[in-house]
Amino acid sequence: MADPFPQDRAHSTVALVLAGGQGSRLSPLTDARSKPAVPVAGQYRLIDVVLSNLSNSGLRDVWIVEQYRPFTLNQHLAGGRPWDLDGTRHGLRLLPPAEGRTEEGFAAGNGHALHQQVPLLESFGADTVVVLSADHLYQFDLRPALEHHRARGSELTVVTTQTDEDPSRFGVVQVDADHTVTRYDHKPEDPDGSLVATEIFIYDVAALGQVTRRLTAERGDADGDSLGDYGESIVPHFVDHRRTHAYRLDGYWRDVGTVEAYFKAHMELLDGTGLDLDRPGWPLITNPKHAPPAWIDTRATVSASLVTAGCRIRGEVEHSIVGPGVVVEAGARVSRSVLLGDCVVPAGAELESVIADVGAEIPTGRSGRTKPGPGNITVLVPDDRGPASADETTGT
Repeated sequence: MADPFPQDRAHSTVALVLAGGQGSRLSPLTDARSKPAVPVAGQYRLIDVVLSNLSNSGLRDVWIVEQYRPFTLNQHLAGGRPWDLDGTRHGLRLLPPAEGRTEEGFAAGNGHALHQQVPLLESFGADTVVVLSADHLYQFDLRPALEHHRARGSELTVVTTQTDEDPSRFGVVQVDADHTVTRYDHKPEDPDGSLVATEIFIYDVAALGQVTRRLTAERGDADGDSLGDYGESIVPHFVDHRRTHAYRLDGYWRDVGTVEAYFKAHMELLDGTGLDLDRPGWPLITNPKHAPPAWIDTRATVSASLVTAGCRIRGEVEHSIVGPGVVVEAGARVSRSVLLGDCVVPAGAELESVIADVGAEIPTGRSGRTKPGPGNITVLVPDDRGPASADETTGT
């Protein structure tokens, strides 16, 4: 492969954000946008969390692997400028699918996507790559983890955390007293413990190249399609055959890859047990939508809620997150709900445990109700998304 980064070897660590999957578990919020572009916490996007962690950690070479519906995401990324990642030779790089070489084209899974980027990482001269997903909420300084990785001589460092959710949704990790990963089980039916991988992995690039080439050669699959999810192929091989250690992420961490988890994360935010939007020295950075300040009518009642710019509130809002451009009319009530933006809650409407997508049609009468068990969230979407949602069309 021709060298796309000639005569420039200043930085040795690359952050690779895998943001190309369809995110079907978060449907219908991902039916017309990529998962990293889904709004979160009122004025942010999911991609903002990982980019803010990287920027605050001082990492300046950030590559984003794209595939599914990237238009709104690219519009939001604005070349990396909001996160100070708009450098000429270093900064934000978008890696869309391409044709013309065996390692290119559409990825058949995140393991395949990782395999596709190895030649570029080698050409760039990176010795370390941090592989991250874009559907988790957390605040994490990567610098101590990178130092731990180098001090241990690790070929893979798995960032772990204790989960209070069902561990079978994640990669379950066993670690000895020396922080060596002794076992990794990808979404096991009968998990042994609650220590899980956070989907933050630090690889030695040379070792990653050796492992992916060995696995594809053994499978007779030069393209790498058979690698599937890296938790099923690449990570287990490292645990069994390479120097693999764990590094603990303490504090809040939430996978928001499902509708229920996404809703729960917003309720935790309102309860003060979720993501800390006011953490000193660690801002959550976004590319803001410019809008006038929120307007609250004297007849309105707003409690325990986040109300973002551009909103007009005349009705009742309780324990909810109200995204940009939302109008809550007099005589409307919103409770324990997440309104993503640009919708009208008409007089007579009553929302409870509802997620309303951008541009959703809100009916009068009652929508949603609090009930036990999974699947208790009502999701409202626009009546006619057309070829793209209002979000994909307007970039809101």
